[in-house]
Amino acid sequence: MGFRFCLRVLMAVLLLPALVRGQEPYVLVLGTAQDGGYPHIGCERECCAKAWQQGGQKAYVVSLALVDPAAGQWWLFEASPDLPRQLQLFKTLTAGKFSFLPSGIFITHAHIGHYAGLMQLGREALGAKAVPVWVLPRMKGFLESNGPWSQLVKLKNIELKPLDTLQALVLNERIQIESFTVPHRDEFSETAGFRIKTSVKRYLFIPDIDKWSQWQRSIVQEVQQSDIAFLDATFYSLDELAWRKVTEVPHPTVAETMALFATSPAKERQKIHFIHLNHTNPLGFKPEIKQQALTAGFQLARQSGKY
Repeated sequence: MGFRFCLRVLMAVLLLPALVRGQEPYVLVLGTAQDGGYPHIGCERECCAKAWQQGGQKAYVVSLALVDPAAGQWWLFEASPDLPRQLQLFKTLTAGKFSFLPSGIFITHAHIGHYAGLMQLGREALGAKAVPVWVLPRMKGFLESNGPWSQLVKLKNIELKPLDTLQALVLNERIQIESFTVPHRDEFSETAGFRIKTSVKRYLFIPDIDKWSQWQRSIVQEVQQSDIAFLDATFYSLDELAWRKVTEVPHPTVAETMALFATSPAKERQKIHFIHLNHTNPLGFKPEIKQQALTAGFQLARQSGKY
């Protein structure tokens, strides 16, 4: 009797990984484009011409979904202008197994591609009820004090939740979120980055930053402490916007980031997944440029990709 009992216990332990397989937290990419999306409004140049055609390649504005199958919950990072389509994309990718709305939304900053989708939760659209929205202090004040966002708060369509850069937010026993600030054009709010720590992987999410050299942290060390890093790839080079002042919209170029990691081991370069691509970035529409980045050991975030 004792031997059979021990055998059953041993078999249960050996079978445990199979029982929980597929229940680990993961990330889905719901958008990879810069705030204006792809193709870009008013653009008929080479970068967007084919994308405007029916059946042409298109990309939603940058957004991530953090999914915990064991808890039956998911969380959204960024509320982009493409929010309605991204919620539907998430439903399709997960076969409708989760709630339509996330258990919470994390916002990096007050540039249109990152929070404008909140309007879809309001009276004129979905009329949502108390969706938790996690934000840093200035972003919280901006939403509370400026219409139409303040109406979302007043009508309790959203419930603002404060983030603390000094303390991780524990979502459950498998997931915690660390927030930090990065230097960016902080006209209306500070700019956040996030480290998502799950029971199986650590993700770094920095879709917007002015320059890596202006940050008080080392991006090389931050990537070393991550399994996957979704990093700002707005521009490939500084000559993309000949008709505008690039100094007004500073970002680390893809070329700069690749040079910064050129001497890093291949396993470190492979962690980097470029995201937040401007429509002018040839990584998005020139296969030969994309191949150069891949050959150098870097990755491109894939819309609908699971990580």
